[in-house]
Amino acid sequence: MPSVQPASGTLDTPAPAPPPVRSGADGAPRIVPRRRTGQWAAAALVLALLALAATSVVRNDAFQWDVVAGYFLTTAVLRGLGLTLWLTALVMVLGFALGTLLAAMRLSANPVLRGVAWGYVWLFRSMPILVQLLFWFNIGALYPHILGIRTVNLFGPLTVALIGLTLHEAAYAAEVVRGGILSVDRGQLEAAQSLGLSRWRRGLRIVLPQAMRSIVPPAGNMLIGTLKGTSIVSVIAVQDLLYSVQLVYHRTYQVIPLLLVATLWYVLITSLLSIGQYYVERHYARGAERTR
Repeated sequence: MPSVQPASGTLDTPAPAPPPVRSGADGAPRIVPRRRTGQWAAAALVLALLALAATSVVRNDAFQWDVVAGYFLTTAVLRGLGLTLWLTALVMVLGFALGTLLAAMRLSANPVLRGVAWGYVWLFRSMPILVQLLFWFNIGALYPHILGIRTVNLFGPLTVALIGLTLHEAAYAAEVVRGGILSVDRGQLEAAQSLGLSRWRRGLRIVLPQAMRSIVPPAGNMLIGTLKGTSIVSVIAVQDLLYSVQLVYHRTYQVIPLLLVATLWYVLITSLLSIGQYYVERHYARGAERTR
């Protein structure tokens, strides 16, 4: 009589046991969550390392926290902070105004306008911002006269910083605005045209609100980057926040605590801007987010 072969895997590889099911107080089965021991151990290790790092910073006398507290709200530091904030706000406004114009030129049907805008963006995104500032600072050596105007000592350090940062910002703002406009579905424009809306009303009522969802996140990052990037103007003696603390530690030789003063102010302002960016993003994301 022929022997019956067992099914494949029934003898050698027994079926795995089902997961344990515990009963609750009412006798119904209760699902037991999986224990994640490795994740909790990694989290505890990271927290321990962070605690050690924070303790070493707070208890290290070389940081001279008493000196940091003494200079944090001094008049010279606050004056430099005010100039930094003013320069950041003005550069962002002028940069995005010029960047919006360049974005419109990039999207134009005119090949000359497209080529000029593309060349501007390519040039100013390729040059380091420090090189641009030094070029504008020495414009008198390059062009002693422009339209009959003597350019030597024509621009002060603050004007040079404003021009250089604005032209640099506009190149990046143009790409941000252009990307936001291109993110709007083409069908939205066609629907607006079928309703007989003018070009300006289509742009303001249809394109701009939808494009802002794509514009706000990179624009917020640019704002924070511009705030920190203004510190580079200290090389041309603009008395911003960094240059103000440099003047102090050149006199007192307390380099570390004065640099900490500038760092703490940058961290504080950046944190406030990040909070504002979060709420602006949430405002323009209404109707596009999935809510539970």
